[in-house]
Amino acid sequence: MVSTAVTPPAAQPETPPVTVYYDGACPLCAREIAVYRRQAGAEGVCWVDVSSEASETLPDGLTRSAALARFHVRGADGRLRSGAAAFLSLWHSLPRFARAARLLDRPVPRAILESGYRLTLIIRPALQALARRVFRPHPQEQDR
Repeated sequence: MVSTAVTPPAAQPETPPVTVYYDGACPLCAREIAVYRRQAGAEGVCWVDVSSEASETLPDGLTRSAALARFHVRGADGRLRSGAAAFLSLWHSLPRFARAARLLDRPVPRAILESGYRLTLIIRPALQALARRVFRPHPQEQDR
């Protein structure tokens, strides 16, 4: 007897979404991520606030302490990147930033961006303290 059941075609593997691992407890990081999340294309990005997620949700090769200390993105190709390379990976996925990403995703500009990112990490504690003072909620908002 011949089977008449229809077997659906094998599902094509989807391109994994870009996944951003960020420190949501950092006022600078949270504000910057908020800008990215408002962009066209951001709905296709998976946003993981490492400050409030369990370590088990992190990919192999990324510890919670490393994710809190430095910006990480798993690109659509599945590769985990950090620092300037991570920003470029995110920018490639957001149409508003894609052109800049294409221009800057070359060895020399990438090295300059990474140097700037490393400098930012050195002064990050001072910038965070400043941001907490500048962006703190108004006393009346805290009572709500």
